[in-house]
Order: sequence, then C-alpha cells, then structure tokens
Amino acid sequence: MSVREFVVLGTASQVPTRHRNHNGYLLRWDGEGILFDPGEGTQRQMLRAGVAAHDIDRICVTHFHGDHSLGLAGVIQRINLDQVPHPVTAHYPASGQRFFDRLRYATAYRETVKLTEAPVADDGVLAATPAYTLEARRLSHPVESFGYRLTEPDGVRMLPERLAAHGVKGPDVGRLQREGALGAVRLEDVSEVRRGQRFAFVMDTRLCDGVHVLADGCDMLVIESTFLDEDAVLAEDHGHLTAGQAAAVAREAGVRHLVLTHFSQRYGDPDLFARQARAAGFDGELTVAHDLARVPLPKRQ
Repeated sequence: MSVREFVVLGTASQVPTRHRNHNGYLLRWDGEGILFDPGEGTQRQMLRAGVAAHDIDRICVTHFHGDHSLGLAGVIQRINLDQVPHPVTAHYPASGQRFFDRLRYATAYRETVKLTEAPVADDGVLAATPAYTLEARRLSHPVESFGYRLTEPDGVRMLPERLAAHGVKGPDVGRLQREGALGAVRLEDVSEVRRGQRFAFVMDTRLCDGVHVLADGCDMLVIESTFLDEDAVLAEDHGHLTAGQAAAVAREAGVRHLVLTHFSQRYGDPDLFARQARAAGFDGELTVAHDLARVPLPKRQ
C-alpha cells in the first residue's frame, strides 16, 4: 500500500533547544523517500523516528546555513555504511558547491553507494519521474536559497454510473483505460480528471514570488515561520517569515494542509504560532510541527 506522509526530524531554527533538534524532514512518497535540509543531529533523529538510510532516495538542501546542512556529513556516511542498494541524488544550490564538497568528504569513509550530485542553478524542473515532477524556485535569504515542489501527474477516475450507462464492464474497463477508446466509447465519456497531489517545502526566506509559486494549490505546504508577527521587522531583516505571513500565503494559495516549522528559540509556546495563523485567516488543516511528528498528506478530495 502506498504511503504519503511527512516525517519531522527537527524543527529548530539556528540553534537546537532541549525540545527541538535542528531541521530535518523526510517526505515518504509511495516507495520513495526525500530528505530535506538535514541539520546537525539528523542521523540520531532518524533512529528515533524509525527512518532508515535505506529510505532515502533524494536529498534536497534549500541553502547552506548550518541548521539546514551540517547533518549532511553524517547522513551521507550512514548511507554508505549501510550500503544502501539504490543510487541517491542530492540537490542543493550550485553556488554552495564548495560547502557540499566539504560536507560530503568531511572525514575518511568508504564510498559504497552512487551519490549523484545535481546542483540547482535556477528555477525549473529538476527531475521528472512517473510518480512526480520535482521543481525548484529561488527564495529570498541572505545566502542563495531554493524551495522545492513535488507535483504528481493528473490521473483518471473512472465513473461507475457512466460505465454502466455505456455498457462497459469487466476487463473492458481496463482496456478502455489503456487504449483511450472502446468502439464508440471514449475514455473521457466515462471518466473525470483525478488531480495529482502537490507538496511544497519552503524554508528560510522573506516574502517573494518564489514562495507564492511554490505554495500555489498545494495539498500540503511545509513552510518556515521563524518569528511571530510582532517581530516582523526582525523577520524581514534576517530573511524569514512570520506565522501570520506564512498562513496568509497558504490562504491565498488555497493550501489544504499547512505545516509550520523552523521556530526561533525565543518563543516557548507553540500555540502562539497556531493562533496567529488562524488570525491571518487560514481555515484549512493546520499543524505546528514538533520533533518526530508524522503528518499524513491529505486524502484526495
């Protein structure tokens, strides 16, 4: 059975706290796993969350600040130590190649797994598979930063009442799906479009066009909300979002499930982020992330 869920490994910005590890997130998308922004301590958090190195098929780094990338060294070495049987692809800002090289070869180890480096230099599609298209959009932060978006191809939903009306049943249903027509009956006569699911991951950034493009129509948007609204000036100065800004983006984009994360250590009450998100008018499903949480993608509408 296919599984689509978002596993939270860490939620702290800049420095970890007693209750929050540095960033780290795994998206399970059917049989594939995409690891986002492995900060320091990610390898241990994977153990606590029941995530294995074998679960990782791609690594996506938004930018090269330590809380989003210092865990790369340990994760890459663990992938090799465990002799993951499939190749792994790493996406990261091309301008940070020197940082990726240093982290990849931080210490001596034996390379046993093919790790493909696929740096991101501009907006656009990074990979197209039968399960999804992965694309990147530039964000606004003091260092170059990119957000990521997965879009599942649209599918087809067969409509039983229309099939019955046209006398199509049994093996002929599958034949009609494969061939697009059965005699005078066309596939579009007995089906409707099943919209593919959409997921976006937006980390350190001010408000910018890239944020809105990534969030548009998402079933799940994972987005930083480092600051509360009363510290909006600090957020702008340091290249971050507030809870209210993140929620307003989600509201305008028609997001179904909003996941807030990347919280400053200055705040002790996570409920404040939820209150400000609701005050901004977001009325969809809302999760204020905490370490080791598992958040399922919304069911299809």
